[in-house]
Amino acid sequence: MTGHRIATNQELVGTVLAVQANFYRVQLQGGLIPTLLCTRRTRLKKIGQQVMVGDQVLVEEPDWMGGRGAIADVLPRKTELDRPAIANVNQILLVFALADPPLEPLQLSRFLIKGESTGIDLRLCLNKCDLIQEDERRAIGDRLESWGYKPIFLSVQEGMNIEEAREYLKNKITVIAGPSGVGKSSLINQLIPQGNLRVGKVSGKLARGRHTTRHVELFELPNGGLLADTPGFNQPDLGFIPEELIYYFPEGRKLLEKGSCRFSDCLHRDEPGCIVTSDWERYEHYLEFLQEAMAYQTFCQQQSDPESTLKLKTKGQGENHYEPKLESKKYRRVSRRVQVQNLHHWYTENQE
Repeated sequence: MTGHRIATNQELVGTVLAVQANFYRVQLQGGLIPTLLCTRRTRLKKIGQQVMVGDQVLVEEPDWMGGRGAIADVLPRKTELDRPAIANVNQILLVFALADPPLEPLQLSRFLIKGESTGIDLRLCLNKCDLIQEDERRAIGDRLESWGYKPIFLSVQEGMNIEEAREYLKNKITVIAGPSGVGKSSLINQLIPQGNLRVGKVSGKLARGRHTTRHVELFELPNGGLLADTPGFNQPDLGFIPEELIYYFPEGRKLLEKGSCRFSDCLHRDEPGCIVTSDWERYEHYLEFLQEAMAYQTFCQQQSDPESTLKLKTKGQGENHYEPKLESKKYRRVSRRVQVQNLHHWYTENQE
């Protein structure tokens, strides 16, 4: 990192709210003006210093009348996410719906372990609780507590428990994430009325939401804090080291607190001396994700090998898998030109 100095009298500290082309919208500390539209100094570009949403930056030569400035330096980051590309996040608010679209445990697990892998505090929020019965809601809460999570139940449509969510976000930088169509944009519009995010409808054919967010941007919360919406997606990738996957399950971490496995590279699939038992609900999810992580690891190793025999394929719902490549020339269709040449050669030989 390059940012190790403090602001001078000619410099101000601010937070990058949005990145658009080569311009950066920066919120200054102290609230002198709402935001400045800044460029990046050539020096930062030459040394390859990227400026991300969420970065704390030093701004110099502010033009108060024109609302312009220049980013002179980037202060050290406390945290950094690559998907979405955002810095200094304090927590992740994972939003799912209880109905319309229906809650899918495997998909929820995929998002949860992706969030756990960042090392950032994670909180689960379940929207559309008005669409299910109270006893069903209670059963879902008990089930998720056995996973290691105590969710916030709310209804954006009915305005239920919005204040509880708002209090959780106070004075922090929060990333809101989750699949499309679960009500993320609607929730943000409740939390930040001036946000005016476009809201999408759930696809009736697929029972999945349509994407409504195209880029990452931080929005200021009325009671303090910043909230980042992220482009909706249905299946986050699981590019993990297989041996680390178990630690992204709170149930798995709890089992490992009791001791250690016989082998340091244990993958917890009934190996001799393994301390991780199979009597927890998401063990099957763990085994499925482990296979995917192992396939991804093999794919990465094969990619560095010119004789690679695997290729990446994406299914319709965004889920990745890996399959063997066809051998180079053995299965290729012969071109029409070569077929004509071969036919001409055969005809000439037979005429002779």
